[in-house]
Amino acid sequence: MPETEEKVIGRLTTRTVAMPSDTNPAGDIFGGWVVSQMDIAAGICAGQRAQSRVVTVALDGMSFIRPVKVGDILGIYTHVDSVGRTSMNIHVEAWVRRGRIGQREKVTEGNFKFVAIDEEGLPMPIPNEADLPDYVLEHLSEENQ
Repeated sequence: MPETEEKVIGRLTTRTVAMPSDTNPAGDIFGGWVVSQMDIAAGICAGQRAQSRVVTVALDGMSFIRPVKVGDILGIYTHVDSVGRTSMNIHVEAWVRRGRIGQREKVTEGNFKFVAIDEEGLPMPIPNEADLPDYVLEHLSEENQ
């Protein structure tokens, strides 16, 4: 099968190798392991945008497209879809490079909702885009290219 023509949405946030200890009895990587990798990456993205601690409050629209195999490099791409007063939605895509060097394929995607919280764990306002540090603005502009 030729490499997919589908375009990645978002920016590469994390990358890891799927290991034998992460498999189910059929030899595929557990879906829960993939979701946890996606949540970690989405949390990084959300924390940078919120400039604070964030918590995952919902996962929506999860689609498992293809299995992840041992030895695949799993790349997680994130994109800030929308920002409210205290919450935001992060679109997350998981892609693999088969056998570390093979073709690239999208394996799953989903939408994660986060809430920004303060030191006491209470919801707090997310800063306006104009008030963000340059490194966050650079990442946001890369996502939108």
